[in-house]
Amino acid sequence: MSSNNKVAVVTGAGTGIGRAVALALLKAGYSVALAGRRIEPLEAVVAQAKALGFEHALAVPTDVAQPDSVTTLFEQTRQTFGRVDVLFNNAGVGLPSVGFEELTYEQWQNTVNINLTGSFLCAQAAFRVMKAQSPQGGRIINNGSISAHAPRPNSAPYTATKHAITGLTKSISLDGRKYNIACGQIDIGNALTELSQRMSTGVMQANGEIAIEAMMDVEHVANAVVHMASLPPEANVQFMTVMATKMPFVGRG
Repeated sequence: MSSNNKVAVVTGAGTGIGRAVALALLKAGYSVALAGRRIEPLEAVVAQAKALGFEHALAVPTDVAQPDSVTTLFEQTRQTFGRVDVLFNNAGVGLPSVGFEELTYEQWQNTVNINLTGSFLCAQAAFRVMKAQSPQGGRIINNGSISAHAPRPNSAPYTATKHAITGLTKSISLDGRKYNIACGQIDIGNALTELSQRMSTGVMQANGEIAIEAMMDVEHVANAVVHMASLPPEANVQFMTVMATKMPFVGRG
């Protein structure tokens, strides 16, 4: 199937990385269901898409941590566009920098519910649709983050969930083989969005110092996701790291 006949679901699509990826997929010829908790940002992206000449965008308010809400997302997508070929599992939440010993149960649980359970629920719903449709199969792309490899200070809930996403990615890759379902993970470092803006003015380092970090245009992430999505069924990007070249990740300090 060419991309002109393919359907993608993007979670966390109202802002930041999700918005950039949704628009890039639309530009590449996909029909796209945009999911997010707030309808207003989703509708703004749909309006932006229409202004650019992309008509096949659907806004579906979704709480990824709620099974019924996720079921509704994929049912509406299937009813509107006929199938699901790609899921970009992107919805996530972070926390302000909080000392490990000061984290509350509610802060931990909310992060796990959205970042990990939400990713599982969306992947499972996509998996079920992809298994049942004809032609069978599809592709799930999980947003892992550099935090799937190394933590920032005071980020235990976020880092733990992103490490867990790597295990989820591997399990889906294995379990999806017999149904032609591929799964890969993109680990993103310092893409410039509304949420990451603070890093360009200074963020805590491992040694406790505050330093300005290098950033990259979010369009590089969007283009990478489109590349992963567009591969033929027999090929898969299992893990990809896209990061600002000079960010403090490789090496010490």
